[in-house]
Amino acid sequence: MPTELSTVFRAAVVGSPVAHSLSPVLHLAAYRALGLTGWTYERIEADAAALPALVASLDSTWAGLSVTMPGKRAALELADRATPRAVAVGAANTVVPRGSGEWHADCTDVDGVVGALRAAAGYEPVTRAAGVVLGAGGTACAAIAGLAELGVSSVSVVARSPERAQDAVRCAEKLGLAVVVVPWSSLETVASAATVLVNTAPSAAIEPHVAALASASYVLDVIYHPWPTPLAQARDGRLATGLDMLLHQAFGQVEQFTGRPAPRAAMRDALREATGGILELPI
Repeated sequence: MPTELSTVFRAAVVGSPVAHSLSPVLHLAAYRALGLTGWTYERIEADAAALPALVASLDSTWAGLSVTMPGKRAALELADRATPRAVAVGAANTVVPRGSGEWHADCTDVDGVVGALRAAAGYEPVTRAAGVVLGAGGTACAAIAGLAELGVSSVSVVARSPERAQDAVRCAEKLGLAVVVVPWSSLETVASAATVLVNTAPSAAIEPHVAALASASYVLDVIYHPWPTPLAQARDGRLATGLDMLLHQAFGQVEQFTGRPAPRAAMRDALREATGGILELPI
């Protein structure tokens, strides 16, 4: 963490492809609101293989990196230390220098899931709540960790093949969640019994089933483009989205980079403007 915020510091989002990333919108708005006028935040095109050399090349002017796909696993592996939730998820989206050449890794994607469901979907803890995660890709593990933090006691992972869900199963087990892998053919059955549902699958894959999926009390659809998604239409827009996730995960990154509370309203307003105001993005 920088010790003198008046000094110029650098930060960036790293991924491949990265040109579309909205992270600069969020971080630069935060730095302006915090009075860190000399701070910069850029996009760096780099895949997982290139990430270790990139991090090793950074000097003391760097405050941290936001890491997007496909480098999140590599970010965890290169770190000298990591938060328990990053270890459970098996990936890190945030790496921050901690002195003596060491890097600390975290997964604020978990904050994204938690914040989105609480603010946008109005999630309230429910005794013995059952969670469902559709899809078993990289976002699924962060979704499971978020559901664990929200108090969900069990999670069903709906996947096209059990083999693809093994990382998600390991994540749930590390977090002490009862977990079962459900075939895609049983999607509607398990969704109808869910308290909270997180969709990480493409809209085309779930479109024939949206009526059943929309019946869950709380829904997070990580897809937000094009808007409205079929799931959003089925719920009259009453759900959390990936854009809400993006906003809420950025709060923790800004705080770890700067050591100051994130200016949440300024960040929200900048993201709304950059995306044409398609979502309210409650905070």
